[in-house]
Amino acid sequence: MIAADRPTQRPPTARLLHVDEHGAIRHAPRAQLVEFLRPGDLVIANDAATLPASLHGTHTRTGRSIEVRLAGKPSLAHRDVQRFIAVAFGPGDFRTRTEDRPLPPVFEVGDELELGSLRARVEQVLNHPRLLALRFEAEVNELWRGLATYGRPIQYAHLKEPLALWDIWTSIAAAPVAYEPPSAGFALDWQMLADFEARGIEFATLTHAAGISSTGDPELDRLLPLDEPYRIPVATEEAIAAALCDGRRIVAIGTTVVRALEHSAATFGSVAAGESVANIRIGGQTQLRVVDVILSGTHEPGTSHYELLQAFADKSTLRRADDALESAGYRTHEFGDSVLIERDSHRYSRPAGPRIADEDFPENQGLVGRPAPRILRRFAPAPAHVVQESHRLSPARRLLCLRD
Repeated sequence: MIAADRPTQRPPTARLLHVDEHGAIRHAPRAQLVEFLRPGDLVIANDAATLPASLHGTHTRTGRSIEVRLAGKPSLAHRDVQRFIAVAFGPGDFRTRTEDRPLPPVFEVGDELELGSLRARVEQVLNHPRLLALRFEAEVNELWRGLATYGRPIQYAHLKEPLALWDIWTSIAAAPVAYEPPSAGFALDWQMLADFEARGIEFATLTHAAGISSTGDPELDRLLPLDEPYRIPVATEEAIAAALCDGRRIVAIGTTVVRALEHSAATFGSVAAGESVANIRIGGQTQLRVVDVILSGTHEPGTSHYELLQAFADKSTLRRADDALESAGYRTHEFGDSVLIERDSHRYSRPAGPRIADEDFPENQGLVGRPAPRILRRFAPAPAHVVQESHRLSPARRLLCLRD
C-alpha cells in the first residue's frame, strides 16, 4: 500500500474496500459508502476533537531537550483535567521516524518538565521507562491556553508538512479529548449524514479519547492501545437498545467506537450511558456483543488496530483483503483509504427459534412446561432475524425488548 502523505480528509479519489459477511470483496469510491448500508442501520461515530498533544521542552534536572506526546487520561472527569499519560521522546520532531528518534533522559518521580509556558511533574514512571504519568501545574484555563499556544498535532514522518489543528478535526468534532484523530470519521461530511437520513439510516455519536498509534519502540507499542476513557450519551444508549431489539445492524465508524461499545456491553451487560474507561483488547477471540459492521482505515498486520479487525473477519479473509488493498494500490495511514467489514456470518450465526428455556440463559430456567409470562410469549412470533440477534442482548435488555 502507499502512504497517504497529504492531510486531505475527503479527496475525490478516496476508495473503499468492502468485505461482506460472506467474505466477498468489492472495490468502490468511498463517496458511495451509503450504498453499502441498509435502511434501519444505526451508524455510530466518535465525535472527539483532537488535542495539539505534542509538546517540546526541557527535562529540568538534566537540561536535555525532549518531546512529550500526551497519550491518555485516567478519566474524563473534571478532577483529572490536569493529569495525563504521556510518551517521552528525545530531541527531534516528526520528520524523523519514531523508531529512529533518540531516547529521552531517564525519568524519576518528581522530575519537572518545562513545556512552553507549562510545567508538568512526573507523578509516576509506568511499566515502561518512556511512559509517564504527568500532572500539569497550571489552572485549567492556563493549561488550555498553553496547549493551544505551544502544542502541535502529533504526526509521523510519512506526512511531509506540519499539520494544522483543523487538519485533524473531523466534521463532527466536539469535546477535545483525543490525542490522535479518530480518523475513520474523516470519511463523514454533512452531505453524507444528509444521505443517511434520506435513506432511513440512523446516526449517533459517542466521545472516546482516541490514543496514539505508534511510539517507535516495539516493547512500548505492545502496550497499545492504552486504557481510554469514553462517554456514551443517553440518546446513543437508547438508539442502540432500539436497534438491538429490532435486529437492526450497528455500524461503527472506527476502532475507537468498537472498543467503547464492546467494553460497555461487556462491563454492564448492555451498552450503558455515562463514562467509563475501555481497558480491553479486542481481537480474533472476541465475541462481539454489539457491533455488526466497522468502517476503518487500512491497517498493517501486527498492529492493535488490525488485531481488532480479526473480531469481524477471520485471518484468511483479512489476508485476501490485504492482497486486494496491496494490488490495487490503496493508500494507508490516517488520511488514506477505507475498509468496510461486515462481521463474519458463520462466526456469529445462531439458530433461529424461541430461546425461552435455553441453558445459556439461566434467568429462563424453570419455564419449561408452564405458560410463559406475557413478556416472554412474544419471543414465539418474533421475526427470525430478531431472534438470531438476541444473543447480543443482556438478560435485562432482552426482557425490555419484549415489553408492550
